[in-house]
Amino acid sequence: MAELSGKRVAMLLANNFEDVEATDPKRYLEERGAEVVVIGLNREPITGKKGTTIQPDKTVDEVTVDEFDMLVIPGGGSPENLRIDDRAVEFTRRFVESGKPVAAICHGPQLLISANVLRGRTVTCVNKIRDDVKNAGANYVDEPLVIDGNLITSRVPADLPQFDEAIAKALAGVPVHGD
Repeated sequence: MAELSGKRVAMLLANNFEDVEATDPKRYLEERGAEVVVIGLNREPITGKKGTTIQPDKTVDEVTVDEFDMLVIPGGGSPENLRIDDRAVEFTRRFVESGKPVAAICHGPQLLISANVLRGRTVTCVNKIRDDVKNAGANYVDEPLVIDGNLITSRVPADLPQFDEAIAKALAGVPVHGD
């Protein structure tokens, strides 16, 4: 695996996130030298569905897309809480439009739906929101990992090994293809 030293990753997070979908990619990228910056809606600690608490490094008001090489959107209830905040939606939309890698797992594509960036894209997600993804104009496929341009998506925690590897490769600039 390529060294990720000097790479900065934005992880957009709100309460009720799926714990392992935040902690696993964060650990995986940090072990390879990347800096993962947790971005919250405010400075309050963010609590996952299973009790993990993460202190945000920055708020969405304190960051710009230009500061980061990638955006990661964990699932669970976090995307639902983020998508009702115009600042988080705008940050996500600008990130996708920048062409930099944007990775979303599980319910993560809910934020991409609200950012209106899925029309014509092929993605995957947890099956509970597949109709929402289709209604947003995306081509939904039920695969562990789907890569369409700068969008990297996975379905559930069981897909994390492929998701983590794909986001690390994308961050390193290695061409990545969904299987």
